[in-house]
Amino acid sequence: MIELTDITRVYHLGETEVRALDGVSARIADGEHVAIMGPSGSGKSTLLNLLGCLDRPTSGSYRLNGQEVASLDDQELTKIRRNEIGFVFQFFHLVPRLTARENVELPLLFAGVPRRERQSASQAALAAVGLATRAEHHPAELSGGERQRVALARATILNPAILLADEPTGNLDSASGRAVLDLLDRLNKDGQTLVVVTHDPKVASRADRILVLIDGRVVREVGGEGINEVMQLLAGEDAT
Repeated sequence: MIELTDITRVYHLGETEVRALDGVSARIADGEHVAIMGPSGSGKSTLLNLLGCLDRPTSGSYRLNGQEVASLDDQELTKIRRNEIGFVFQFFHLVPRLTARENVELPLLFAGVPRRERQSASQAALAAVGLATRAEHHPAELSGGERQRVALARATILNPAILLADEPTGNLDSASGRAVLDLLDRLNKDGQTLVVVTHDPKVASRADRILVLIDGRVVREVGGEGINEVMQLLAGEDAT
């Protein structure tokens, strides 16, 4: 589904060149669960933004379902983001003045789905994440775990093929975090490709594979059962 070949992403801050990604190559199969780990500043979020077509690489090739992303115009990229990719963020990014149901409806609204269908679909999506009775509550009236579940319902309302999650449990207590991870696991088992950026070994250990980024490069690739090896590597990196 995803094929990256020698991807670089270079930013210029005044006269300083910052290579956020420096020759990343990776493949992610349809239905796979992949975790991305690395120290702060290693390029994790930059890579996730590229996978989500929110940014373009400076050089290299990104093929999504066999199609070269660099060849797509802005309208085509917008269509891919809307129909094929779901995003879940650490800080939820819910619209405060909208109810949970209205937040979940937003992708359907942008897709031109009629109001009655939007309401029915959003209610079903909230029920699927255990929030049927909280549909008319605003984000400020919800706990952190509930807000993240609303964000998950919104991210998956159009049944995207790929779900990208950036520190999805970073602002949650342990019980809420486990509930969100269980939901992500269920979505992955139902066939969605899942890519998660995390610093949490408990999150990464659930993945089929872990990619370790350091200084914009993939330096290690192990199965989820190899999380101890990854944590030792990262501890050594922090020590330096």
